Amino acid sequence: MGEIINIFISKEANKLPVPVDSAETVKHRGLTGDRYYHKTGTYSDVEPKGPGRELTLIELEVLEQLESEHGIMLSGAEARRNIVTQGILLNKLVGKRFRIGEVICEGIRLCHPCKLLEKLTGKKVLGPLVDRGGLRADILTNGTIRVGDSIMVVD
Repeated sequence: MGEIINIFISKEANKLPVPVDSAETVKHRGLTGDRYYHKTGTYSDVEPKGPGRELTLIELEVLEQLESEHGIMLSGAEARRNIVTQGILLNKLVGKRFRIGEVICEGIRLCHPCKLLEKLTGKKVLGPLVDRGGLRADILTNGTIRVGDSIMVVD
């Protein structure tokens, strides 16, 4: 079982996400107010649209290892994921349903780092974040997620 450490929303593409204490989820759409919810994110128009664009997560432990192993400080906001977690291995959630607070999600695929992340941060993170860049998930129920909510597998 893990927990939410941070929640981030960015209203516009290429803008640093801002931390929020809670966020409303909309089934099969995303976090209310986020750029991908409004379909204005950098990759909103990329075809084909695959699943797993509704919610992104990254482990706090990975961000800490990035600093300790590679000397690269990358904040949760700079990572450009919606949720920073602690105490759960996100790669193991691919193909699984999990609960964040009251919201049910499904892990779809790994969230690999992209060249845009390096461009926006000016940090060489592509190599160090291979297979550790987080998780892409679909949101299966409406609800509210909050900092401090637990994350647990439900199937």
